[in-house]
Amino acid sequence: MTKSECRNQAVISTSAEHAKAANGTPIVVTFDPHPEKILRPEAAPHLLTATQHKIALIQGLGVGHLLIITFDKQFAATEPEDFVQQLVKHSNPLREICVGHKWSFGKNRRGNLELLKKLGAQFDFNVIGIPPVTVNGELVSSTTIRRAIESGDLQKAAAMLGREYTVLGTVVRGDDLGKKIGFPTANLSAHNEQFPPNGVYFAEAKLDGVVYPGVVNLGYRPTVSSSNTERILEIHLLDFDRDIYGKDLELRFIRYLRPEKKFENVDALVHQIERDVQQARELSAA
Repeated sequence: MTKSECRNQAVISTSAEHAKAANGTPIVVTFDPHPEKILRPEAAPHLLTATQHKIALIQGLGVGHLLIITFDKQFAATEPEDFVQQLVKHSNPLREICVGHKWSFGKNRRGNLELLKKLGAQFDFNVIGIPPVTVNGELVSSTTIRRAIESGDLQKAAAMLGREYTVLGTVVRGDDLGKKIGFPTANLSAHNEQFPPNGVYFAEAKLDGVVYPGVVNLGYRPTVSSSNTERILEIHLLDFDRDIYGKDLELRFIRYLRPEKKFENVDALVHQIERDVQQARELSAA
């Protein structure tokens, strides 16, 4: 995927439309891990969509084929001409490549749209460069979207993403504290995806295609732990009692309810959670 997901959707939808018209097969090509994780690990950003999330989203766009290329230092040294030749060699046949207009590829990012068009003429495939996308006069980019999410402007993030902002996480085992105090939670490992600000949210979780309302807590749980150094993402699903360890949940943050805070004791925390759950029920019924 390229620099912004909104433009990525334009790339994917254009490819799908052209493939359908030509009775061909659209294939999305992406890399795992994120190239910056290998090239500049100290500067690697949080992901807007981890690989598992991309798979689900791309399926939703009607594309049934996804080629995930392992990105490592050896692959990073591939010359752009060699990369394209491999695509040509393993396609039957390659008819068109659709990319963002500033997409770069190959060793030292030497490959660009201009080179791709030259290679297209050489190997007889068409090349389409999708122009930049703006929202309310602002250029859409991954950096801009991340900043919007970090600041809690999820409406802006959704407009630039071309979809609702969501986080995909796998349910992992926690300390079962929520269950002990009467509000069991699903703890999520979110595969390094970008989080909004810490706090309590009314949210919806999609599990196996079914949507469940709930209350999300994102942060360090200061009332019950003073040693957490990593943010914890957990959700209490309303009226839900199933073992879902190992399952993937896609969370949609709908309403910010309050900041995370340290309560005097667990009883005070429980009383606040009761109020949070009641507010979530009211929002869910609205």
